[in-house]
Amino acid sequence: MAKHLVVGAGTIGRATARLLADRSEQVTLVSRSGVGPDLQGVRRVALDVTDGAALSEIATGSTVLYNCLNPAYQRWLKDWPPMAQAMLAAAERSGAVLATVSNLYAYGAVDAPMTENTALNANSEKGRLRKRMWLDAKAAHDAGRVRATEVRSADFIGPGSQSHLGDRVIPKLLAGKNVQVLKSADTLHTWSFTVDVARLLVEIGSDERAWGRAWHVPSNQPRTQREAIGDLARVAKVEPVKVTEMPAAMLKLLSLFMPVIRELPEVAYQIQRPFILDSTQAQETFGLKPTPWDDVLEATIASYRK
Repeated sequence: MAKHLVVGAGTIGRATARLLADRSEQVTLVSRSGVGPDLQGVRRVALDVTDGAALSEIATGSTVLYNCLNPAYQRWLKDWPPMAQAMLAAAERSGAVLATVSNLYAYGAVDAPMTENTALNANSEKGRLRKRMWLDAKAAHDAGRVRATEVRSADFIGPGSQSHLGDRVIPKLLAGKNVQVLKSADTLHTWSFTVDVARLLVEIGSDERAWGRAWHVPSNQPRTQREAIGDLARVAKVEPVKVTEMPAAMLKLLSLFMPVIRELPEVAYQIQRPFILDSTQAQETFGLKPTPWDDVLEATIASYRK
């Protein structure tokens, strides 16, 4: 039975802990508050991740260290650097493989589907941050100090996820109310199921073919926000609702009261223009397929109906 350390008890951290527990692995789930699923084989620990010494100590003996952290969106630039440095140091001191959950920000605005070979031309502060985090881990890997890899996903969809297709959409859809989305409602967009993120993360942590590079989460064919909301209505067996785009004036007003909204303009390209992930390499290398789209939608809807 291998020892695994999952850091971050959000949606992906919990899903990762569950997958490992289902395999009868020994799992320690770390978060600031010590929360997480009550599962056999999963030990929950409260820890400040920026305490590098404490993190390194608890990582001792682990085969894989999973970085599932997700600081508040508006605090990325402040919170991520010390967290990432502590994770990298803990992996180096413990000898554990460092497997990180990441996204597509480092690629910047592109005009074609993104593959793992797409250049890292980040055009936002958050994108440059994610790029630097990966390059630091890759440099340590190339120098033989750690074994590092990461998964990159598109916007999440799934139970408990913070998603464009989540809290602002599904409750209204189920109530038969019209839905407003960020512009544009009609550009193609890839959506990654949270369970598929965890599946790939667990896979790359234990497969040496994965180390030293990044991998894209197996994801279904892209759907526009309007199409996806229509699919949600169909699967939920409710009447379709009207989908409109949120006016710029409303966004500006909301930004006065909601810090997260103020962060959106620099990454607006991700929803205003086609944002498509190609996961062919991961699917072919590891034999993984995305969870069927309707199954993804059913699981997501069921979580709201509870």
